[in-house]
Amino acid sequence: MTRTALYPGSFDPITNGHIDILGHALGLADRIVVAIGIHPGKKPMFTLDKRRAMIRMVAQERFGEDAGRIEVVAFDNLVVDAAREQGATILIRGLRDGTDLDYEMQMAGTNGAIAPDVQTVFLPASPDVRHIAATLVRQIAAMGGDVSHFVSASVALELGRKRAM
Repeated sequence: MTRTALYPGSFDPITNGHIDILGHALGLADRIVVAIGIHPGKKPMFTLDKRRAMIRMVAQERFGEDAGRIEVVAFDNLVVDAAREQGATILIRGLRDGTDLDYEMQMAGTNGAIAPDVQTVFLPASPDVRHIAATLVRQIAAMGGDVSHFVSASVALELGRKRAM
């Protein structure tokens, strides 16, 4: 039986923090579905197709053969419904600090009430990436700052291209 986990987020862009959590998740499940949330009220920096391509590129660079165990999809419904659609019984959530824990506990409780068959698993971010947030990466990049400590070289290049537009 294949154990499938869903790792949802906006991934706008995918950061070293996301990759850290994804690496931990690969140790828990046979198949990881990275699910890019599409929210009508939000305007992402990168298109869905570009985010999907960056996730696949960084996964291949970082995980090599194991990147074949990672799929990338989009969803615009409840995360537990997206998990069920993908056959996932595990919902991966990364934690950076106590603030994340408070919010994620509320979400886990709500999701557990809606879908008791989908178990939320919290994965703590490694200390060297705990401070990284995609929002801050976008802000630094937009102001011409160096984001090389926060994202892969290929994502930094895409951020630079975006700024030059």
